[in-house]
Amino acid sequence: MEQYGLFEKVAEDLANEGISIVDNFLEPIEVAAICAEDEFKNRVLLFKKAGIGKAGERQINENIRGDYIRWIDKTSASKPIQIYLERLKQLRIFLNQALFLSLKDEEVHLTVYPPGSFYKRHLDQFKKDDHRKLSVICYLNQNWKPEVGGQLRVYFKNETKDFFPLAGRLICFRSDLLEHEVLPATRERLSLTGWMLDRISN
Repeated sequence: MEQYGLFEKVAEDLANEGISIVDNFLEPIEVAAICAEDEFKNRVLLFKKAGIGKAGERQINENIRGDYIRWIDKTSASKPIQIYLERLKQLRIFLNQALFLSLKDEEVHLTVYPPGSFYKRHLDQFKKDDHRKLSVICYLNQNWKPEVGGQLRVYFKNETKDFFPLAGRLICFRSDLLEHEVLPATRERLSLTGWMLDRISN
């Protein structure tokens, strides 16, 4: 599916279901280029332990989440990551036009879940900060096998659905609507995790 078709699918799915899953948002060669970047070498040493809560209320709690993150600076990001950021920007512009949203920016961090780590059920939008409108995750896990685990479990009104973190797969969903959790895996799990905002990010 070419890029415009992918964008159309995301818009239609969000309008109907509040979530969209599209494969090959990044091509295998693009995933490989990102994974080869210095930013992913010695990642658990270079990345910061992720916390829960907003700014001054942020705390580390490994009983809730166990991932490591590194925020991406758009002005200094490597070329492979810039390709992803530009595609994400184009998706945001398309969604604004198709769904009459007022999205103004996106923020993204590199994410690493070590083997066995998880993130318990939660909602992405903060109680005191509602600027995150759409959650966007793009996975970087090459040769992922179902028996490894690591699914994103999404909670709908009457059911749950699990999605595997396959390389190049994009999952986009309403930050204020869908609770979700990250299940543990037996291997490291990588992604570009971000949000589309209704304001310019800091």
